[in-house]
Amino acid sequence: MTAATSTPTVLLSGFADESALTKKANEQFAALAAIGLKYYSIRFVDVGNGIKNVMALDDAEIKQLQQMHADYGLSVSSIGSPIGKTKLIDVEDGTGNKYVPFETYLKEDVQTACDRAEAFGSKLLRGFSFYHPKGTAPEEHIDQVADQLGQIAEACDARGLTFGLEVEANLVGQTGQLLAAITEKVNHPAMVTIFDGANIVMQGFTPDQVYAQYQAMKPSLGWLHIKDYSDPSLGGRVEHVDEESASHFVPADRGDSAHETILRDLKGFLPTLEKRMSDRGIDGVFLDLEPHVRGGGQFGGFSGPDGFGIAARALCKVLDYVGIGYDLRSFESLSS
Repeated sequence: MTAATSTPTVLLSGFADESALTKKANEQFAALAAIGLKYYSIRFVDVGNGIKNVMALDDAEIKQLQQMHADYGLSVSSIGSPIGKTKLIDVEDGTGNKYVPFETYLKEDVQTACDRAEAFGSKLLRGFSFYHPKGTAPEEHIDQVADQLGQIAEACDARGLTFGLEVEANLVGQTGQLLAAITEKVNHPAMVTIFDGANIVMQGFTPDQVYAQYQAMKPSLGWLHIKDYSDPSLGGRVEHVDEESASHFVPADRGDSAHETILRDLKGFLPTLEKRMSDRGIDGVFLDLEPHVRGGGQFGGFSGPDGFGIAARALCKVLDYVGIGYDLRSFESLSS
């Protein structure tokens, strides 16, 4: 007689600001609670004094959000910070990206992001791999990026936090292979990578190439962002993605990000990944919804409460199909 094996399980989260028409905190939390989520990533929020990035919140707003988390039964999975979305080198390259001297950035912005993680009880800090000068090859800048990200990882580790490096267009770490090269150089347990299939597809990569990039990231993988992308006009590699491209996002059960294939592989990899994250004091392996189904951009996106619900159900459909478990709110949980 063979003993029953438990179903591998992930933790569902989402960028709450995508769910609210006005980004007001109560709208965000009501939408996510109604969908059944218990975790969320904080990025932009209006606590009554206008829309602010999490980095710009004051002490009173932080305290109010802490109380609202208790009221709505929500925990913060990650800080959706913009760390690493600045120029690597102070040169004019025709973009609007800003440059901040790295020592200042490390002492101010990175520490602020760590402060937010501590305030909201999150162990995870999302970030990026810096903008190399437009027109140069990202491979030329891996050494400098690895040096700077290594210092960020060390700063996070000193606070008991883990820094997640998201794959995204126009940055040095714009592909899974580039992120693999960066993390191999950094070689720090406090830095992991974040897979995001749509961010790869929108650069003109095919589903097979997306899957290959996921495989390249597995040795450093920490968690996944879930959104998909479908643009029939794409005909090959896009070297620089513009804002107009950020209008073809779709739920995870359609599009070209190979979610079914990737999640089927992830099912077998989850025990390894769960241990990697639990060793860092993290609750489990997060799949973080960032759907952008009504559009996206350099620093965020929007889905609306209905679009966010559609995206969440689409992800659950794929998870059910490949046999990965997940935990949503239930009737029994209402009394707990």
